[in-house]
Amino acid sequence: MCTYAGNIMERNKLLRMDNVGIVVESLDDAIAFFTEIGLKLEGRATVEDEWAGRVTGLGSQRTEIAMMVTPDGHSRLEISRFLAPPVQSDHRTAPVNALGYLRVMFTVEDIDEMVSRLSKHGAQLVGEVVQYEDSFKLCYIRGTEGLLVGLAEELNKK
Repeated sequence: MCTYAGNIMERNKLLRMDNVGIVVESLDDAIAFFTEIGLKLEGRATVEDEWAGRVTGLGSQRTEIAMMVTPDGHSRLEISRFLAPPVQSDHRTAPVNALGYLRVMFTVEDIDEMVSRLSKHGAQLVGEVVQYEDSFKLCYIRGTEGLLVGLAEELNKK
């Protein structure tokens, strides 16, 4: 006889979030931009094996990828440039309230300094840097290729 507690113990459990994927036109520009934010290039490769097209449902594909990792080693950003088949649509200029994937957010030490540095890479504020209570300063920027990136600064670090 199977008990409720036994069923819970047998359930498949989430282990971690592996990465977030972003498709770009220029892998080099995206690597430079996310390196400026503080991510480290973990690896770069071309993927064109038959299994890749089966996973994505695109059939025959050829993709350059770069895996970026956060300083703590817990989060990754997979940046992809599709060589074949050609890109089908472009969501980079979608407004903040558009459906589907929209942005990735990073916590930084000094949001104003980061916005200043990223502006040298062409980043532009979407709105403005705002303060939420005594907890955070937050903003959205359009980074390289118009990618939407959120930045957060914790104000009351414990």
